[in-house]
Amino acid sequence: MFGLRCGFISSFLFVLFSVGLHVVQPHYAWSASKTGSGDIVLGMSAPFSGPSRGLGIELYRGARAYFDHVNAEGGVEGRKIRILALDDGYDPGPALQNTIRFLNDKSVLCLFGYVGTPTVTRVLPVLKASSQNAKLLFFPFTGAQPQREEPYARFVFNLRASYRQELAALVNRFSLAGLKRVAIFYQNDAYGRSGWNSLRQALSMHRLDIVAEATYRRGATYSDSMAGQVRILMEGKPDAIVLVASYSAGASFIRDARLMGLTVPIANISFAGSENLLRRLKRLGREVDRDLTVNLINTQVVPSYRDEHLDAVRLYRRLLAGKIPVPPGAETGYVSPGLSDVGFEGFLDAVIMTQVLKRFVTVPHCSLEAAAEGLQDVDAGIDAAVSFGKERHQGLSRVYFTTVRDGCFVSLPDEGWQQWQK
Repeated sequence: MFGLRCGFISSFLFVLFSVGLHVVQPHYAWSASKTGSGDIVLGMSAPFSGPSRGLGIELYRGARAYFDHVNAEGGVEGRKIRILALDDGYDPGPALQNTIRFLNDKSVLCLFGYVGTPTVTRVLPVLKASSQNAKLLFFPFTGAQPQREEPYARFVFNLRASYRQELAALVNRFSLAGLKRVAIFYQNDAYGRSGWNSLRQALSMHRLDIVAEATYRRGATYSDSMAGQVRILMEGKPDAIVLVASYSAGASFIRDARLMGLTVPIANISFAGSENLLRRLKRLGREVDRDLTVNLINTQVVPSYRDEHLDAVRLYRRLLAGKIPVPPGAETGYVSPGLSDVGFEGFLDAVIMTQVLKRFVTVPHCSLEAAAEGLQDVDAGIDAAVSFGKERHQGLSRVYFTTVRDGCFVSLPDEGWQQWQK
């Protein structure tokens, strides 16, 4: 079924000594926890507090829904799958500390469902340098390149398409619609730089370049003003704007852009979290008496959770109808949107993770790495099969487009792009 700074170098060396890691002749113990009757534990570090908490919480809830379903049916050879979830607030420092804990915890089989480029890129050197405590990272919620390329690709399995693929598909659509002057608003860190570089590469394939760019600091909220950034981008006279942002900062930018008369299409990539973005825009729209949801495009890396002809969507919607809790220790006051693209991605992560675990447990002398690399054409209940291999640690490549209709994000068909034709 379906260029390093001295401070970072010092902190990294401290980590190496503090956890007893070695960088010479590593031996990867990825067959640990293969046998036994205890739970199969996956270590998840994600934001369960702060302005990006909706991403971590919904990814967790989606994955938890499917794992609970599997456990109710007997688990994996009688063993239940459990997520050990720790909050990092979308901050690389806590993410690193959480990872050290997981590496030292013998009950944790592997890492799973990390959220964000800044956090993932901070822990990659530790995964590579570790030996006796080595563990793989499965299905991080980021489309950045570092974990897809040497020297880190071996240590990470990705399910989702990359930001390069998302932005290449988006720029192709822009070009077909005659939208050739593209500006970018991006987070000033590894996530934003990855998106900026991907957009630049995509535009260069059409002999185009970024006409204007503006940044913001990670951790910005929807109450922050982005008027200065809007003015910078308006000077470039863009036909369209790409946001490589969190949903809180993205909502703030969209509000100020529309209030300042910038009406061109604004496109977010999948990391924005469409449902939480939409909720912020509706709230801000009521405050300023303006519809802030027009001319929006979001790229996605999984099908729409509204597409009920897909088996996985029907099961996701049924299981999420039950009460799926937020992670232990999550920041209070969060109200879940219920169903979401982020949640559905977490659900699919769990579907494929379960298949990896079944193969790992049941196939003799099969390491966790080999179990994942051996998955071929797995039916996950969506419109694409999932495959991995020794040189292929990314399972899916398709990019989907959504836009807002009647207050909801819905699929954007090919003919829907005609509304922005120049």
